[in-house]
Amino acid sequence: MYAGTTIRRGSGKFVGVHQKIDRASRRHIKRYLPDSIQFPAIKEILRFEGINGPDGIKRKSPSIDEPWHFIDPEKPDDRALIEVINDHIYNLSVALRSGNDVRASFEAAWLAHAVVDGLTPAHHYPLGDKIEELWGKAHDERCSIRDKNIIHGDNLRDTLSKNWQYWGTSGVFTTHNVFEMGVATAIATENYKDVGFNKRQINKLTNDGFESVFYKSLHKIDNMDLYKQVAKNGWTNSLAKAVRQELIPEIIRTVILAWYQAVLMAKGQNR
Repeated sequence: MYAGTTIRRGSGKFVGVHQKIDRASRRHIKRYLPDSIQFPAIKEILRFEGINGPDGIKRKSPSIDEPWHFIDPEKPDDRALIEVINDHIYNLSVALRSGNDVRASFEAAWLAHAVVDGLTPAHHYPLGDKIEELWGKAHDERCSIRDKNIIHGDNLRDTLSKNWQYWGTSGVFTTHNVFEMGVATAIATENYKDVGFNKRQINKLTNDGFESVFYKSLHKIDNMDLYKQVAKNGWTNSLAKAVRQELIPEIIRTVILAWYQAVLMAKGQNR
């Protein structure tokens, strides 16, 4: 999802989707936090979004060691992202237990970012496979910013064709950006004071663990076919409504539960 331009601090305050989801999630988790847990304030969490978040890293560096928040819902063995999420949950639990506010703020922000991206329909497209097809190498083997942005074909025609497939009007990454900016526009004036979150969902989390919660949300969102519809027909009023009323509330609820899994672990209720 869009997190601002990642060029300056404060970018994304209004149209930053990650920031909006973080604010709503922090507001809703507040009433369920035990007195023994000092969860980071939203101001501190947002310090590690935008330019200081995963998208900021992508802008500043080549692909090596960059966060890769894509997941294929149709491949049960595609576990790279859930392992990243589990690591952030564990690290957040340790920071909460030790009272390390700065580390807790960082982990809360990056955990939320990973969960949001993982549930974003645009991140369900097999981008890694397409990059390997066009570049002729894995996404994390593009070793410079230039290499990340320019595809070198066998000749001029091949170079132009491959770059158009990626950057052109209906190209892979152009469609990705159209989807994410469409979401940002669709929810720009929403505040999400009510997302249907309640104690029953925490009880289910306690019983089932976060992986179960995440995968149920992943498949629920994938079945909406929102990205395929945007790629085929562009944005429509009905799609924007589905994003506002179904997609984003589902993502917010899942972020709350990811954070709460760390709270449970910090209290010694590991799963």
